[in-house]
Amino acid sequence: MTETVQKPSFTMELTKDDFNKRLRVESFRGNVDDIAAFLLTVAKSGNYEKVIVQSAASQWQAFIRQGFELEGVLEGFFNGSDAHVMTFYTTDARRTSAAWQEEQDILKAVQQKYVKPHLNDLPLLYQLRKATEVDAEALAHLYKTVFPVYPTPMDQPEYVRKMMAGGSLFCVTEYEGTIISAASADVNKTFHHAELTDCATLPEHRAHGLMKHLLMKLEEELKDKGIYCAFSLARAKSFGMNDAFFQLGYAYGGRLTNNCYIFEDLEDMNIWVKDLSQN
Repeated sequence: MTETVQKPSFTMELTKDDFNKRLRVESFRGNVDDIAAFLLTVAKSGNYEKVIVQSAASQWQAFIRQGFELEGVLEGFFNGSDAHVMTFYTTDARRTSAAWQEEQDILKAVQQKYVKPHLNDLPLLYQLRKATEVDAEALAHLYKTVFPVYPTPMDQPEYVRKMMAGGSLFCVTEYEGTIISAASADVNKTFHHAELTDCATLPEHRAHGLMKHLLMKLEEELKDKGIYCAFSLARAKSFGMNDAFFQLGYAYGGRLTNNCYIFEDLEDMNIWVKDLSQN
């Protein structure tokens, strides 16, 4: 649930994410000290374990002075200006990652790979296209099959339709007429960026590089709309997803500790960012 909070010294767009036990602020104006104090009060009274603020470059150090940490940078997030991802934790358990070094090893392995100059063609019997609301049922079934736990209710057709109606773009790959892979772009029309998300492929179809084709199709759609900042949060434990973004020219922008419930439990998420105007 996102709400506008207005106080004498600040205003912000605050999302209370009960499922993931976190507060998120993507935009604000005003006194950072008062904003930080307000967020920590809400977090502790509402049993939220993590606070995330997207801060402008001129203000992130003010959050540091209030006990926040810098976990990453989203280049170009605010109409071409960078966002600094500032976080605050209210519990030791949420702050502590049990898989950090394993994820470091995965990241380094990804970054040391040779970047292929061209993608292989889609195999026979696979077709890529934009999705429409007619596909909501099939998409929900795909997400329910791939993810036992997911941070948003993508396993519900009505939620998929709501996302499409709100401007999210979906692309899918079909095999013999059945949707077996999908990804979406959540477009922010105010700050002109898009999060590439909801990436899912059935296990038996993961050997063909389908996700790279889907992401490239979404990039084309975004450029047609004048959106040049594309970013994604990839499961830090997933070699395949991190490799997909690295191979497509995305730059690593940091890691968000225990960011959301996905797949089976709370997981760390890697930030990947790309300036689509450079292509």
